[in-house]
Amino acid sequence: MSELLAELNEPQREAAECTEGPVMIIAGAGSGKTRTLTYRIAHLIEKGVDPFRILALTFTNKAAGEMKERIIKLVGDDARNIWMGTFHSVFARVLRADGHLLGYTSSFTIYDTDDQKAAIKQIVKQLNLDPKAYKPSYVLGRISMAKSNLLGPKDYMENPEIYQTDQDAKRPAVGQIYQMYDQRLHNSNAMDFDDLLFNMNVLLRDFPEVLLKYQQRFNYIMVDEYQDTNYAQYLIVKKLAARHQNICVVGDDAQSIYAFRGANIQNIFNFKRDYPQMQLFKLEQNYRSTKAIVGAANSIIEHNRDQIQKELWSDNADGRPIRLVRASDERDEGNRVADSIQATRLDEDANYRDFAILYRQNSLSRSVEDSLRRMNIPYRIYQGISFYGRREVKDVLAYMRLAVNPHDDESLVRVINYPARGIGQTTMDKIRVAAADNDVSIWTVLENIQDFGLGMNSGLQQKILDFVYMIKRFGAQVATVDAFTLAKQIVYASGIIKALQEEDDPESAERIDNIDELLNGVQEFCENNDELGMMDDEQTDAAADSSLKTLDEFLQQVLLYTSEDKDKDKDADKVSLMTIHAAKGLEFPYVYVVGMEEQLFPSFLASSRAEMEEERRLFYVAVTRAEKQVTLSYAQTRYHNGQVTGGEVSRFVEEIDKDYLEMPKRQPTMPRGLWSIGKPQPTQPTPKKREPLNTKHSAPVPNNPAQIGAIMPGMKVQHDKFGIGKVLAVEGSADSRKATVFFEGVGQKQLMLKFAKLTIIES
Repeated sequence: MSELLAELNEPQREAAECTEGPVMIIAGAGSGKTRTLTYRIAHLIEKGVDPFRILALTFTNKAAGEMKERIIKLVGDDARNIWMGTFHSVFARVLRADGHLLGYTSSFTIYDTDDQKAAIKQIVKQLNLDPKAYKPSYVLGRISMAKSNLLGPKDYMENPEIYQTDQDAKRPAVGQIYQMYDQRLHNSNAMDFDDLLFNMNVLLRDFPEVLLKYQQRFNYIMVDEYQDTNYAQYLIVKKLAARHQNICVVGDDAQSIYAFRGANIQNIFNFKRDYPQMQLFKLEQNYRSTKAIVGAANSIIEHNRDQIQKELWSDNADGRPIRLVRASDERDEGNRVADSIQATRLDEDANYRDFAILYRQNSLSRSVEDSLRRMNIPYRIYQGISFYGRREVKDVLAYMRLAVNPHDDESLVRVINYPARGIGQTTMDKIRVAAADNDVSIWTVLENIQDFGLGMNSGLQQKILDFVYMIKRFGAQVATVDAFTLAKQIVYASGIIKALQEEDDPESAERIDNIDELLNGVQEFCENNDELGMMDDEQTDAAADSSLKTLDEFLQQVLLYTSEDKDKDKDADKVSLMTIHAAKGLEFPYVYVVGMEEQLFPSFLASSRAEMEEERRLFYVAVTRAEKQVTLSYAQTRYHNGQVTGGEVSRFVEEIDKDYLEMPKRQPTMPRGLWSIGKPQPTQPTPKKREPLNTKHSAPVPNNPAQIGAIMPGMKVQHDKFGIGKVLAVEGSADSRKATVFFEGVGQKQLMLKFAKLTIIES
């Protein structure tokens, strides 16, 4: 046995030693997945495998960076030559080398979400469509769906099912927008994130010599988080691995939570079908959490029918059971969570950074934030506006992008009049129309402004040409000046710093600091040689002879940063607030999950078994983020669309084995039956199973009409005509008191209580 692998437990070691042929590693939460994958790659290099022949694909730059650093520490600097990175970053490098076959230059720009939305808005305006019907987020969602399924604009418009869906949604022009958007990207020498996968597939499909080149290069392929791959990623990996069949996928079907992004859980379920000779390894020892948390997680996920069977276990302390908090409303819920954080911080001598508050949807953070502010508890919204999403940083990046690729329309429009140089919106509208009419980029029009006959006076034309000359000066230095020197020149020559200094805005100083931080990042990039391993052989030889790191290379890296990169606030002593989706891959000693109510979690949108199982996997992910303690909370009433609605505890809470669940302690002195966190109780009642709201199978209930004032939100009631229902809201007073009730099979009704004659079944 290799001394290197002696540090692994037995299942990890067996998985790391098995290097030949198809391998699937099912790694439960907290089971050392990254460690196993790291040692497996290090073991390959130790055996004599050329790092240039190893491809490792991840979903975040952070994961790739940390893994590569660990491998370097294990086997030395030769590990820098591994092809390791996110799907998008690795495929972007392939496309920069071979994308000319698809009509792109090596300096193509990668559009982020803001760039995409700006392009869609302009196309919708150009087509005189209703901007409310064709919102950028909706249109881009449809386009992303198409690209993830490898449907180009022509395929999209010729697909009868897609055509009918757009017709039914009263958005028949989506296909036309897609076609114009795709053409605009080509004219701008740009790709969006979906294009990096779409075009990689096209490249491997249409150019057999390119496919053979990369099949021969990658003798060993490893894919992290395989359960999160979509159809396009699945096909690329399968094609690349077809020659040598040395493919290792690592993942956990129980943590597949990204179907809304196109992830297909069937990829991991069907791995054995694709590779019948595959070897399976299971990592089931959880090193992160207490036995109580692990036991609770097992009891949750066992309710899913579609899964690869495994049983997590832990050698850690028994720990405390999952705590359940019942609050009267969202304000009370926020206060209880804030109180608990303060109490736990003092009792456990913990830091604020040890706490995370998770929620199913972003809107649930408001009441929690209010409570944290009232108690002066510092917090951060994880994955809010990232460093690279800040206005001033995007402005500087736009100038840098233009220096490398002046045909980048979205970057050009962003900064052509920032700082102000007298090129207004009316002028830009004329230029846009000319570009669209001639099917060229905006830069082409600017560069030849005198030839387009747009009726501009000589002074305005000169302002445009001055801008053109400035960008050309920057561009002329891209290949000859290091990235930091050119970036610094761009920052000052563009006038951005001067403009910020002249702004009468207290935030300007912070914006200048952010630009300085961006320049620091460029300088760090220039001093780092880790990217050599991601180049072609001939590029590596050239790079070895020159220490010059250019601006286009920096942009290739920075435009693919994931949202957690360059987060200046990540190490601050603050409570973290985030959606459960954003929490995947993270861990905290103390985790609170708020909004544990039916219709919120699971979401009311989950209407099929597959969707419900994904919701349950999401809950499993939330619980397994915790090391020491999990607290779940729900509210009896909550405002929704300006109305008070009743809340019922989530079915997922009821699925937790009672041995691992601490029920709230009832306090009779509090109004409306509020429950408190309290201290751990030796014995607690198990949660009642919810009875389905189904009149056909309900036992007859005596008709004893309740007093008008006794009807409250959350109660289960019976109506002579509509059957059994749940009270969602009550308003008014005395004889004017009305109730909104949801009746199974009938729907929502608003009833005057003095006439309704409702009978209370369950309070």
